Amino acid sequence: MLLRIDTASDQPLFAQVAAAVRAAISQGEARPGDRLPPAREVAQGLGVNVHTVLRAYQDLRDEGLVDLRRGRGAVVTDAADSIAQLRRDIAELGKRATALGMAPATVVALVRASL
Repeated sequence: MLLRIDTASDQPLFAQVAAAVRAAISQGEARPGDRLPPAREVAQGLGVNVHTVLRAYQDLRDEGLVDLRRGRGAVVTDAADSIAQLRRDIAELGKRATALGMAPATVVALVRASL
């Protein structure tokens, strides 16, 4: 799993790391039971503090996407399947909206109204 961050972005680094993991989960790159790379390894690869990665992993834990266990690391939970299915549903919605000639802003407004 390749994680990328943009140091010039206004978004906090931990949020970028968490978003990259969420994207990997939604795209099926990380599946239930998969272990995420160790925080130290990710931090070193991205050139950030290990606490930045740990905070991202903790946010993902709080969302129910990963399980954090001492000695086991971060493991993707079964919730990953639901997110992958949601991504497929959204792709189907996009296709249907395009076929109807709907503007993306209209689709976004409809989704927001339904939340």
